[in-house]
Amino acid sequence: MKIVHFSDPHAGGKAEDFMAYFDKRWVGVFNYRFRRRFKHDLSGLSAAVDYILSVKPDVAVCTGDLTSSGQPGEFETVRKILEPLRNSSIPLLYMPGNHDCYVRRPKCVAAVNNMVEYLTCGRYRFADLPRVEHLGDVDFILVNCSRPSNLLCSWGFLIREDAEFIQRYCRENAHDRPRVLLSHYPMFEDHPILRVRHRLFGEKPVRELLEKGDIDLCLCGHVHKPYFRETLPGGRGENCAGSVTRNRSFTEIDYDPVSRVFTRKEIKI
Repeated sequence: MKIVHFSDPHAGGKAEDFMAYFDKRWVGVFNYRFRRRFKHDLSGLSAAVDYILSVKPDVAVCTGDLTSSGQPGEFETVRKILEPLRNSSIPLLYMPGNHDCYVRRPKCVAAVNNMVEYLTCGRYRFADLPRVEHLGDVDFILVNCSRPSNLLCSWGFLIREDAEFIQRYCRENAHDRPRVLLSHYPMFEDHPILRVRHRLFGEKPVRELLEKGDIDLCLCGHVHKPYFRETLPGGRGENCAGSVTRNRSFTEIDYDPVSRVFTRKEIKI
């Protein structure tokens, strides 16, 4: 089974209404205008879509941060780029990132909800998470950790009910198929103090499942530099795809059901 994993394109733009200057969106707009737009090139996302359509994987995975501040116009920009992939026969699983869930403004909430349903062709809605998707040889466990946080932080929260859902699924179902967790946030953090403004809270129970092998692989984004952290032999661990528009790269993962081994490679475009 072949999985292509990309993340964090961060489409951006101007403030789309006056109220953006009275909530967290002004932070995202400011960041995009003076920093992010010089580092993130959306042609990288277009090239990734072309590559995915050419290799025809069994599933494509996007682990979030399609936008910079969760505004409807930003979602529309990236929607046009992803439309050929969405309209193909390749299943697309999308997990929103913290920048997609930036504020609680109704039109921004509606935009990310609509994007989940659109990209997945109605396979699931944001409100359906957490859930398990059975595709090919793999069980994909989808969990949302992205919720609006305060002005200066990009915290993630794995709430207790969602962690218990994952624990219960692993406990009550035979592990005869690999389990791949999809989350915008990494479950491992090497520098929890230095990165306290960017970290995930409540992750410990699920991190332990990864360490024990009850979950085989975690696919995540959030951190813009790609990496792989091995937890067990056979290619098991945590894969961060990095930012497809900053690095012009993403990850291709192959799972062999005979050897039960995952192999991965970074694709540069």
